Amino acid sequence: MNYCKNGTMTDFYILGFSNYKTKQILLSVGIMIMYSLTIVGNLVITMLISLVHKLHTPMYFFLCNLAISDVIYVSSTLPKLLSITITQDNMISFAGCISQLFFFTFSGVCDIFVLTSMAGDRYVAICKPLRYTLIMNRRVSGTMSALCWTVSAVNSLLLTLLTSGLDFCNSREINYFFCDVKTMTELSSSDTTSREIFMLIEDIIIGFVPFSLTVVSYVQIISTILKIRSSETRLKAFSSCSSHLTAVILFYAPVLILYMKPESEHSKEQDNLISLLYVAVVPMLNPFVYSLRNKDVLHAVTKLIPRKM
Repeated sequence: MNYCKNGTMTDFYILGFSNYKTKQILLSVGIMIMYSLTIVGNLVITMLISLVHKLHTPMYFFLCNLAISDVIYVSSTLPKLLSITITQDNMISFAGCISQLFFFTFSGVCDIFVLTSMAGDRYVAICKPLRYTLIMNRRVSGTMSALCWTVSAVNSLLLTLLTSGLDFCNSREINYFFCDVKTMTELSSSDTTSREIFMLIEDIIIGFVPFSLTVVSYVQIISTILKIRSSETRLKAFSSCSSHLTAVILFYAPVLILYMKPESEHSKEQDNLISLLYVAVVPMLNPFVYSLRNKDVLHAVTKLIPRKM
C-alpha cells in the first residue's frame, strides 16, 4: 500500500492559459483592465450607497453587499493569474492554493445568496407593495445579510478543510487558472467518493435551491407586473427590478452554459474562457448594470459630485 503524505510545503503549477503563449501580453492587459474596472466600479457603488441617504434602502443595502463580495471574488483569483501571465511563473504554494480556494468559494456562494435575497426583496416590493416597509425592515435586511456571509463562510471553511486533507501524489499540475474545489478533488490521489457525494448535495442546496427561489420570485414578479393595467406603472415596476434581473442572468448564464455542455464537446480551453466570464467579466459589469440602468444611482452621482467639488 502506497502512502503519500500531503504536506503544507507542496507546490502546485497553474497551467491556466498556457496554450495562449503568443497572446500573453494581450491576456495580461485584458486581465489588468477587468480587475481595475471591477475594483473601482464596485468601490464606487459601495461609496455611493454609504454616503447618499436616499440609497439607504434594502435593495441598495444588498447591492452594497454584492459589491463587497465581488471585490473579494475577483481579488482571490485575478491578481495571481495576472502575475502568472506577466512573469510566466505558474507556481503556487499549497497555502496559497488553499487560501485562493477558500476566498473564491466564500465570495462566490455569498454572491448567490445575496442575489437570492435581492430577488426576495424585489418580490415583496412588487407583489406586496403595501407591506414592503413592514416586511423588509432594517432588522430583516440585516439578518438576511448576516446569514449570507455566515453560511458562506462556514460552507467555504468546511470545503477548504476537506480539500486540504487530500493527498496529491500523482500530479501537481492544475489544468485551470485558479485553485477551486472541483479541480483539486479531480487532481487528488485520495479516494474522493465521499467528498464528491457531499459536493453534489452541497451543489443542490447552495446552487439549485437559491436559483429555484430566484426563478420562482421572478415568475411571480412578472405575473404581477402583467396584471397592472397602467402601462406607465407597469414600466416603472419592471424598471425597479430590471437591473437585478440582468445581474442574475449575467451570473447564472455562463455557469449553465459550462455545466450543460455535452461531454463530447468539452474543451479545457473553452471551459477556461467561459469560466473567465463569470470570474472576471460578470463582477466587472455589475456596477455598470446598476448605475447605467438605475435612475436613483445616476441621481446620487450627480448629487454627490457637486458636494465634493
